Parts: sequence; C-alpha cells; structure tokens
Amino acid sequence: MQSGAGYGNLILLALPLLLLGFLALSQRRRTKEMAAIQASLVVGDEVMTSSGLYGRLVSLDDDIATLEIAPGVQVRFDRRALVRAPQPRPEAG
Repeated sequence: MQSGAGYGNLILLALPLLLLGFLALSQRRRTKEMAAIQASLVVGDEVMTSSGLYGRLVSLDDDIATLEIAPGVQVRFDRRALVRAPQPRPEAG
C-alpha cells in the first residue's frame, strides 16, 4: 500500500509542473507568432488592432503605426497593438 500512495503523491506534484511547462510553451509559441506578424507588416497592408479596429497601414515606424480607418481619417497606434492581418473572406458562390 505504501508504494501506491507514493506514486499518487508523485503524480500530484508532477501535474502542476506539467501544467506550468505547457503554459510556458504556449506563451513562447504565441510570442513567436506575434513577432512573425510584426516583422511581415508593410505599408498598405490591411490590419486589425488588439481592440478590433480594422484599417490600412499608412506609415510604420519602429514604435508607431499609422492606420487609415476611413478615407482621410488616420489614427496612430503603438505598433504592438497590431495583432493580425484579417483573413480573406470566402467568396459566396
């Protein structure tokens, strides 16, 4: 009986460590994906910000991205707020 209880305690100690390892790997993967998105941005791209605002990149500096959200309307965002380029919608056919 002693060995069974020992394995149970070992499993209870190992589960949180496995969970922390999984969370760290997931965060690292997301960080790499965001870095790849940031590196691939060019002026003229359609992008979405972390707050859900869509626009076209007008200018892009090291820290500041300027988006045109409507004709003649430009807003400045921190470059890190650009989370992704919107995916093209499937054509209805």
